[in-house]
Amino acid sequence: MKSQLLVRFASTLLMSSGLLLTSCHKKNLATSDDDQDTTEAADHSAAENAANDIMNVAGQVADENGNSLAGRGTQTEETLGSCAIVKRDTIHKVDTVIFNNSVCFDGRMRNGMLIFDYSASASGAMHYRNPGFKCSVKSNNYIVEGKSIEIINKTIENTTPSAFDAGSTNLTWKITGDIKVHNANGVHEINYTRFKTLLNTANPSVYHGQSTAITWSLARVGITGSASGTTAKGRSYTMNITKQLVRDFGGCVIENRHPFIEGTLEFTPGSRLTRTVDFGNGSCDLDATVSIKNKTFNIKL
Repeated sequence: MKSQLLVRFASTLLMSSGLLLTSCHKKNLATSDDDQDTTEAADHSAAENAANDIMNVAGQVADENGNSLAGRGTQTEETLGSCAIVKRDTIHKVDTVIFNNSVCFDGRMRNGMLIFDYSASASGAMHYRNPGFKCSVKSNNYIVEGKSIEIINKTIENTTPSAFDAGSTNLTWKITGDIKVHNANGVHEINYTRFKTLLNTANPSVYHGQSTAITWSLARVGITGSASGTTAKGRSYTMNITKQLVRDFGGCVIENRHPFIEGTLEFTPGSRLTRTVDFGNGSCDLDATVSIKNKTFNIKL
């Protein structure tokens, strides 16, 4: 499973728009010189990646039973692998993921720990796929590619109705969090609410029932929600997904990553112009469009 980062879009979108605003369109699009600053976009990219990365790790760890994640498939199928081990406390219902400062299947180097406490889950809801599963997430010196990730709070809840019919009802999760990313620019904070849907729950090759882990390498996932926060410069921002973002893990992989192939979002940094990014209508590519005011530009993610 690789539901990472929701934001190659935010970074690419705003970095691209920053470059474009220096062109002949500057007088039409920019409200001030500050509207061209891309530092906050890069910081937001790191924060969004961190938020989605942790959700991916949770999905893999909490859907398995073993203590080792080595040999769990190919690089395009899983997030972890031999870069981490899992210590499970089934009495207190806590999974601790210990990273060893090595590169994981998704190409990212991780160190430190993530702790998943699912003691608040409904009776019998031991796994990520189980309706009523609920866990809180904490970090301990967690570092991804040199950036320290501090989890203020984060919860993941399986919101699927109990005794659901997989043929007509998709598995769903609600994810909320407050995360700080410490980097060279300072501290970027993101508060977010995400709604995740396994869009092809009805496919028996993907969802195998409550007793077996989901085959994430064939999953088609939808993400909706919003975010807000404060940049390292102390500027507030908002981000809203205006049309469900879609990843197709079984049908679209480019350079061991799974880009968004559908959906739109809006990113508004402070009083600057809103940036709208459109990921397309299902084609497996790195193409997207960015709209700022009445101008639209083609970009590569």
